[in-house]
Amino acid sequence: MPITVKDELPAIARLRHENVFVMPKSRAMSQEIRPMRLAILNLMPNKVETEVQFIRLLANTPLQVHVDLLRLDTHRSSENSEQHLNMFYRYFSEVQDENYDALIVTGAPLAHLEYTDVIYWQELQAFFDWAENHVTSTLFSCWAAHAGLFHHHGLKRDLKAQKLCGVFKHQVYFDHGALTRGFDDEFLVPHSRYGYIDIDKINNKEDLVVLAGSEVVGAYLLKNKTGSQVYITGHPEYDADTLQKEYLRDLQNAPDAPMPDNYFPNDDVDAKPSKTWQSHAFLLFSNWLNYYVYQTTPYDINLVSQDVRTNNYAE
Repeated sequence: MPITVKDELPAIARLRHENVFVMPKSRAMSQEIRPMRLAILNLMPNKVETEVQFIRLLANTPLQVHVDLLRLDTHRSSENSEQHLNMFYRYFSEVQDENYDALIVTGAPLAHLEYTDVIYWQELQAFFDWAENHVTSTLFSCWAAHAGLFHHHGLKRDLKAQKLCGVFKHQVYFDHGALTRGFDDEFLVPHSRYGYIDIDKINNKEDLVVLAGSEVVGAYLLKNKTGSQVYITGHPEYDADTLQKEYLRDLQNAPDAPMPDNYFPNDDVDAKPSKTWQSHAFLLFSNWLNYYVYQTTPYDINLVSQDVRTNNYAE
């Protein structure tokens, strides 16, 4: 089934070129079914690229998902035209009285800032609290995962001296976890971050479960007991060349910037990287939409605010 978005969203053309089924909203309105309502709070400066990456993953599911792109009222992105944002994004203040089946909060390039120094931190906290009462399940990505763990669970991140950057092996910690159902025992995920939270601190939180990770990256995939919060510290949505672009950008600022680990073939920066994490990424998002959204959210979306969750996957 397709993802539905606004008719003129630039991401549509690129996704259709990849044979991803994206349905314009005008056509979706003619179908007499109840699509899942999903919002993406896009905090990344490269809006269109991020839209493509997440919508691609959401499209690999038999469910019809209607996507709203959201922006914070107090945040202005200098690298994107106001025309694009005004045409395709809704302000948080516009949706505060609405409910969603699912929500994705993207990462943000705020690695070295304290949360309280982020100019939109107060509004983001209000957004997190709003989601707890208006969204069945929220998926927090990378920086947003650490921010969400701090806000909801009081877990403060630390910063690595050198950025964790590259493609790393991960292990599944539960044989029958709903989010990792169908995963191989080991799978690959890109990471690009300075922040980390000691896994022992996470394990001391009774309401949190670490589903996958490794000794190198720490906790990668976490959830709270009900599945209303899912945290991903890596970037399964990345394109094959995303780390390459980041590395070349880092070299402009620091000529000795470390090369991404396990990424370039034979560590040759001129060689084309392969996308070795796509199947895991598709499966993760399909599992999330199925087990923690579709099978959990009420048919009447107005009941989401009453915290009606029919399943409780504690794995």
